[in-house]
Amino acid sequence: MYLQSRSNMALQCSRTCRQYLLHLAHDNIDFRLPEIKALLSIQGKPFDPSENFKETSPFLRLNGLSEDNIRNIMARTVCAKSAFELWGHGKTTDELKSSLLKYPSERMLPFLQEESTYKINVYTFNKTLVFKDRIKKIDALDFLPFQGKVNLKDPDHVFCLLEDYGTDPNNIPEEPFYRYFGRWIADGQRDLIRSHSVKKRHFIGNTSMDAGLSFIMANHARVKEHDLVYDPFVGTGSLLVACCQFGAYVCGTDIDYNTIHGAGKSSRTNQKWRGPDENIRANLRQYGTERQYVDVLISDASKAIWRREALFDAIITDPPYGIRESTRRTGSHKDIIKPPEDFCGESHVPVSMEYRLSDIFSDLLNFAAHHLVMGGRLVYWLPIYRPERKMPWLA
Repeated sequence: MYLQSRSNMALQCSRTCRQYLLHLAHDNIDFRLPEIKALLSIQGKPFDPSENFKETSPFLRLNGLSEDNIRNIMARTVCAKSAFELWGHGKTTDELKSSLLKYPSERMLPFLQEESTYKINVYTFNKTLVFKDRIKKIDALDFLPFQGKVNLKDPDHVFCLLEDYGTDPNNIPEEPFYRYFGRWIADGQRDLIRSHSVKKRHFIGNTSMDAGLSFIMANHARVKEHDLVYDPFVGTGSLLVACCQFGAYVCGTDIDYNTIHGAGKSSRTNQKWRGPDENIRANLRQYGTERQYVDVLISDASKAIWRREALFDAIITDPPYGIRESTRRTGSHKDIIKPPEDFCGESHVPVSMEYRLSDIFSDLLNFAAHHLVMGGRLVYWLPIYRPERKMPWLA
């Protein structure tokens, strides 16, 4: 029994006590690590990077995970391009070679068998190498015990040599700052950014959220299958589109009648008025997720319309800031005169007044406190001012 337990522990360690390398996309840098942390937390895993990791680096080494954990991350992330089981790394060619020779052979051999096929890719960050130089770098790896045949079109296993030349395009060194070699595991979901681009979408507006940022927000909110997600400033529904991609049911509200009903002027060129396929539901239909559409309502975010209990697994929104989209709520600064009880005139159309930014976020936080389930997340955009350079008198 004791030996069996030790054997199981050793097997478990061989699967999880490995280091994995994520190659991160070099955009939306401030949101990359929070997205990875959120996707790890869905699996109940801690964020355990290597000792010398830098937030601005395009390469991230993670400890204490299994290959399944990595695959689950890559099945959702739009901030990571690819993931690898890291076999070796180092600042110089000799350090890389030494690291690779120390990697346990029992972990390598299943992927180096004679009956398998493979190929080796070379990726350089911040530098372009000519074909001849790439071949030289691959030939320098001839000390690895590859037994199979090379197949560039459809290999059984893909390996990659990755080199980091820093982030300064005006100061590219001759030799890389760091080198990595590993077995490719999976690619991220960067294709979603192209397939869900607002340029190809049926229904958009002046402030429709970029597809990449929408998916990042959905991942930050840890949206998962069968969740109920709400957007109180739904607009044209870009955030709902992203949440549906991960299996959530979606609903939203907005004060703009024309946006909710898909009426008014069209956003398409050479078309004056919106057509029947220009509405939020049509957007979900376009991506095959219409069955996850609950509904959208005309509503003022400053007024309570929901019963006061935990209803939503996530609240994701992009509130209006008053720049490209005006901030409005129902009400008037004038004294309100109640009409007589026997009034038989036309239905009252409420007038709108300015909705101050501070009030928007105060109402949003209060709403989330009352309507999010335990463990639910509120994800929203907050406008901030970042001066490009410090003034000497402000230092």
